[in-house]
Amino acid sequence: MSKPSSFSLRGRKALVAIKDERDASIVKRQFERLGIEIVTWEPGAKIDCRPDVTLIDDEFLPLTSPAQRASLGRSPVIALLGTETPSRLKLVLDLDPASFLVKPLRSAGIYAALVMAFERNERTNELKQQVVKLEQRLRSRRIVLAAVLQVMHTHALAEPAAFALIRRAAMEQRKTIEDISAEITAKGSLPRAIG
Repeated sequence: MSKPSSFSLRGRKALVAIKDERDASIVKRQFERLGIEIVTWEPGAKIDCRPDVTLIDDEFLPLTSPAQRASLGRSPVIALLGTETPSRLKLVLDLDPASFLVKPLRSAGIYAALVMAFERNERTNELKQQVVKLEQRLRSRRIVLAAVLQVMHTHALAEPAAFALIRRAAMEQRKTIEDISAEITAKGSLPRAIG
């Protein structure tokens, strides 16, 4: 299943918590034009939907409920800034917003804030997946080192030659170096084809 484009907003669901009625009506009108479903939320109330994006007024910060903070953390957050004091900005930064809008709101800028929020969220998720993969590879380096030492010992080779032998075995068997190293350390020898 392909991922929806950050520029395509129709059919998305937004959780909206805006204190000022004028700002809320501007957001509502603009979201209706863009085809975004709005779920109005009063901070303190239970979040019983899974929004694609959340707009939250900085006047509702800080969120005191850990469950609310966790719920908001699943989707990109757009902060509505009314003041730029350091203390207010700190509260906003605690939400890790993907984008922001400045109050009083105008219809101009809302689409850009939404697109930037979805795009930033997508890129952040990709970076998190890359970090997980890199951490797995880093953990597996210990296994590769153990395999290299084993091959060095059993075949009386220097480290570069032992690693080259392991790499060749991985290529021949169409496996990763980490997988073939795990087999070498488990079996105590290189696969037969390489021997």
